[in-house]
Amino acid sequence: MQADPFAQLRLLDVQALDSTLSRLEHRRATLPELAALDKQTLELTELQDAAGRVENELADLGREQRRLEADVETVRAREDRDNARLTSGAITNTRELESLQHELGTLARRQSDLEDQVLDLMERREEMEGRLAGLQTSRTEAEAEVLALSHARDDALASIQQERANATQQRAERADGLPEDLMKLYDTIRAGTGAGVGAAALRARRCEGCRMDVSGTELSRARTAAPQEVLRCDECRRILVRVADSGL
Repeated sequence: MQADPFAQLRLLDVQALDSTLSRLEHRRATLPELAALDKQTLELTELQDAAGRVENELADLGREQRRLEADVETVRAREDRDNARLTSGAITNTRELESLQHELGTLARRQSDLEDQVLDLMERREEMEGRLAGLQTSRTEAEAEVLALSHARDDALASIQQERANATQQRAERADGLPEDLMKLYDTIRAGTGAGVGAAALRARRCEGCRMDVSGTELSRARTAAPQEVLRCDECRRILVRVADSGL
């Protein structure tokens, strides 16, 4: 393949800009802000789930406490009625009086047991409300951190996008007018190398694509080749562009 020497040198500029674009894409995909945001978002989700579970448990305890308190009121009302009957003097039958006194004793024990259960529930609710308050504080802090990381991510992405736009424009300008067959070969090599490098300078007798010293035979061929001839590295098969300090 033949190509103007200046076109070959411009191809190195295109390669440099393509490498810049690749580095920017890598930066975009591996932003530390992205990893930090993912981690913080996961932590926030876990805090929200934990707070939700505690809120549900508190709701269950509240319902149970209200039920017990209603039972306490029912027992108290029954006890008040029985005490009223007992002190009214209306009951004179000994067995009936004994039965009423026994029932009052049973009601007193039942009321005491219910009140103990209410107190236990109140203590459990107080403990869980403290846990919930701690989770809500942590959740608020995590939400603020997620917001801050989101802003940092957006700023970093915007900066990268601006650099990409500049590099893309410069790349288009440097590639404009280059021979179509040269660009096709360059793009094919870039796609096949995996490293995204299709052209490299021959500098100080070394291919800057594969970082291998060029053999004596290849150097002799490069030395005697016409300036328009497009050379290829024997090792990596990239386009090898002669420059001022090639060492020829």
